[in-house]
Amino acid sequence: MKYLVLLVVLVVAIGIWRSNRAAPKEAQPGKARPPALPQDMVVCAHCGVHVPRAEAQIQGESTYCSLEHLRLGKP
Repeated sequence: MKYLVLLVVLVVAIGIWRSNRAAPKEAQPGKARPPALPQDMVVCAHCGVHVPRAEAQIQGESTYCSLEHLRLGKP
């Protein structure tokens, strides 16, 4: 019986020790990733919605928020 109690105490001690160990660098809760860099925004020539330039559909001098608005053109 005393060996069973000793085993339980040992398992609990190992569990506490493992939970208190330092987490890997990228998983530490206090350190956040740096914010993303701002992106250039453009206005859809059809509906006026602002979208990032990287996601915009561009035709000549005009920019559009989607392929559907590119197809429809300016109102």
